Amino acid sequence: MATLFRSYKPFLPLRFKLIHSKSYTSISLNPKSNFRFRTFSAINCSNNHPLAPSSEQIHTNNCVNDDNNNGRQKINKELWLHNSMSRQKELFKPKIEGRVGMYVCGVTAYDLSHIGHARVYVAFDVLYRYLKYLGYEVNYVRNFTDVDDKIIARANELGEDPISLSRRYCEEFNHDMRYLNCIPPSVEPRVSDHMLQIVDMIKQILDNGCAYTINGDVYFSVDKFPEYGRLSGRKLEDNRAGERVAVNSMKKNPADFALWKSAKEGEPFWESPWGRGRPGWHIECSAMSAAYLGYSFDIHGGGMDLVFPHHENEIAQSCAACHQSSVSYWIHNGFVTIDSEKMSKSLGNFFTIRQVIELYHPLALRLFLIGTHYRSPINYSDHQLESASDRIFYIYQTLHDCECVLTQRDETNWKDSIPLGITSCINKFHEECSTSMSDDLHTPVALAAMSEPLKIINDLLHTRKGKKQELRTESLAALGKTIKDVLTILGLLPDSYSEALQQLRDYALKRARLTENQVEQKIEERKGARENKEYEKSDAIRKDLAVVGIALMDSPDGTIWRPAVPLAMQDHHSTTST
Repeated sequence: MATLFRSYKPFLPLRFKLIHSKSYTSISLNPKSNFRFRTFSAINCSNNHPLAPSSEQIHTNNCVNDDNNNGRQKINKELWLHNSMSRQKELFKPKIEGRVGMYVCGVTAYDLSHIGHARVYVAFDVLYRYLKYLGYEVNYVRNFTDVDDKIIARANELGEDPISLSRRYCEEFNHDMRYLNCIPPSVEPRVSDHMLQIVDMIKQILDNGCAYTINGDVYFSVDKFPEYGRLSGRKLEDNRAGERVAVNSMKKNPADFALWKSAKEGEPFWESPWGRGRPGWHIECSAMSAAYLGYSFDIHGGGMDLVFPHHENEIAQSCAACHQSSVSYWIHNGFVTIDSEKMSKSLGNFFTIRQVIELYHPLALRLFLIGTHYRSPINYSDHQLESASDRIFYIYQTLHDCECVLTQRDETNWKDSIPLGITSCINKFHEECSTSMSDDLHTPVALAAMSEPLKIINDLLHTRKGKKQELRTESLAALGKTIKDVLTILGLLPDSYSEALQQLRDYALKRARLTENQVEQKIEERKGARENKEYEKSDAIRKDLAVVGIALMDSPDGTIWRPAVPLAMQDHHSTTST
């Protein structure tokens, strides 16, 4: 694939000379550019942590020099993110210029993950990718909860060791993330490997007078933290013992929550100053985020359901352990719903990622998830997934056709320019993508912005006028590379367009319960009907295939098929939406 021409605003660095428009610099998305910090054997509440800014590390502006731009103009790194703490969008300013520390709460690993989980980690993968694209070094920490009541209960059901069961599902989760094209985090700590840090933090909280012990249990005293409820907006008197909050008549306040639980028969345990036991749910993330990022870092994220009690309790614990604790931006994604009800394992109304990708391409699922703004609820339906599959097939088919034409052209004969109309289209596309992504990661707008450049590519490829256009090859190269760059940022770029297209066809055949041979036989049967002028039969064959999502495309070279939204589903959707 040829490199792009710097005659427009590129998303990634290019190498041809500038023509027709002013220059714009860019920054590469480099998956290897993330940095890592050392793990502490105990938690340090000082300003000497690697993420604690020194007097020299202060903000000057929202721009950064591109290492590859040889002194040319700076890159604008402005990014606005919605902060759940302030309940408004804020300009992102990392604590250390050029570096970002981000912690996202991971799964409790006792079963296969569902698409509600997929939405969380795809959303933060997009943020991770975009921060790296903007040139930040990102230390992305995402934990595994491998010690929990649910894990123990499931292990007892299966007669399996809880830690072994959890590690197995951690691996399954990582497989799911690879299917969804999520970049691995910098660090993936597990609770069972961080008992020293957890115990140390609980000791600090006790020493600071914000917790108390009862018969080997340790509870956080919410009355000792006046700002409790600031993130969620809940008043202390509204809080009750409930989900993952132990009901215990000996607690000083029903809302007090467990930091350490004394060992029960048949449960895994660890030694502590308070006897054998295991940590409560919330303390793990406070301890592990402090171990890898320090008490003061940039972004803490997760699903909206974690605002209360989990993140509210994290804030209380971390501040009680270290008064300098501070997270700049709390970011939460919206729910995946089914019939307007949150999808969750506890409600039993969920589909696992594996169940969905049995019938739909993983990148179609990813497109479905980012087709709605990350903070808005998204309603799961087969029609939505069919639409996403149809759209991603169109994108990949267009880029594959473009690639095929370019491989037939000698790159050494290409001109160093493209028409002004193409330059204008690419600049507009870049501006729309840059503006939307910088505005709280508005991925639906970036996806919609692809429509015009994709249409122009198809015109250049297939219309009589397009095939005759001056600098056609150069225009195709520039348009194709620009779209490819945006797909990379969104995590939608496949290893091979041709392989992805074949996989999408295979998925469509599976949903239609047909084989490739059966479809080809139908095409031949229809061809014979048309030759015999049996047009009703020809139309019926075409419609029968369309009903199950197989669209026939006639051309002078013959008839081919492609996946499409099933006609029956289209009719049902149009009926229910009116």
